[in-house]
Amino acid sequence: MSTSRSIAWAMWFITSIFYAYQYILRVMPNIMMADILQQFSIDTLTFGQFSGVYYVGYSLMHLPIGIMLDRFGPKKILPICIIMTVIGLLPIIFAEYWIYPILGRALIGMGSSAAILGSFKVIRLTFNENRFTGMLSLTTAIGLIGAIYGGGPVSYLCATMGYKAVVTCFAIMGLILATATYFIVPNIKSTPNTTVLSDIREVFSTPKVIIVCLLAGLMVGPLEGFADVWGTAFLKKAYGCDDTFAASLPSLIYIGMCFGSPLLSFVAEKSNSYFGTIIAAAVIMALSFFALIFNYTTISSMGVMFIAIGVCSAYQILAIYKASTYVKEHVVGLTTAVANMIIMIFGYAFHSAIGGIIEIMGGPHTLEAFTLGISVVPVTLTIGAIGFIALVLYERLTFQPSAELVGA
Repeated sequence: MSTSRSIAWAMWFITSIFYAYQYILRVMPNIMMADILQQFSIDTLTFGQFSGVYYVGYSLMHLPIGIMLDRFGPKKILPICIIMTVIGLLPIIFAEYWIYPILGRALIGMGSSAAILGSFKVIRLTFNENRFTGMLSLTTAIGLIGAIYGGGPVSYLCATMGYKAVVTCFAIMGLILATATYFIVPNIKSTPNTTVLSDIREVFSTPKVIIVCLLAGLMVGPLEGFADVWGTAFLKKAYGCDDTFAASLPSLIYIGMCFGSPLLSFVAEKSNSYFGTIIAAAVIMALSFFALIFNYTTISSMGVMFIAIGVCSAYQILAIYKASTYVKEHVVGLTTAVANMIIMIFGYAFHSAIGGIIEIMGGPHTLEAFTLGISVVPVTLTIGAIGFIALVLYERLTFQPSAELVGA
């Protein structure tokens, strides 16, 4: 550990709080959809693009922020990124023209990308390497608590205070968080030994890294499409849930993911089958969503099903790890950033596809439109599972070494 124990824990805690804060901002449109549709007189296709542009900003900033964290350290970069998310909230409160909330949403995504990358950086700078996995699991748990409290509790606050007042409160919280981060995080950084361009070239010239990331991206629909935005509206339309209950149910996916992170890692390690675990997760999620959209489930069993979906959604950790096994040690960190970037960009595709289908098929007032829109999720899960099966067969037929085959 390069810093004192108290400073190390303080740095970890403040970056974890930022991770939770950005999760609340990520799922906020899920709660405020009706208000935003009414305020700006937009349709569901446009709203889907608004929700999804977060992931465009989030993904595109992964490489620049990762590089800046290396060069300048988290003390300078993290407060700036938190301020970016605060600025991104303001158009919802003050703007009259729709272009400004779109730009603000992209700005929130750009700033939010520093939360997980900053957590990676702070943990590696302040804790021993053998504690990295445990500390990252704790960070993930705290972040997912933010996603959970971006559901029912925020919905209740919007109903009692009004959504603009809630957005204002979160903007003030962001300013306080940025100030605290600047004063708590010391000015420490590491200096890479290789050039940025050579490392980027090495990662993107490894085909299997890209293939694994694209297949994993096809499987993020339950988390980044359903739980983030469209789940609440679908449950109200398809199952007649009230606002608060419909907002709370998708939050169970995040609760399941809290348990899924260590559980899926344990299963993959013990079975020595990372891809096999990912495939099983895809199948379980696909079957669950087919049951959901074809009304083969009940309100009472839905909670258990959403927790199971959340557990399976932790497959992303396994996919990112697998991608890192195809590159040399000195670019493992960059590979994880690239993998997360590619996977997260699929969030925009899911939001736009679901919103577009709903609009084309009759708008948000018809159940058939919502059913067809949400059906994108199990279809892409099925494609992802088939793709991973094909990748495993290819590796075994060509006898190419990987962590899956040699037990690394």
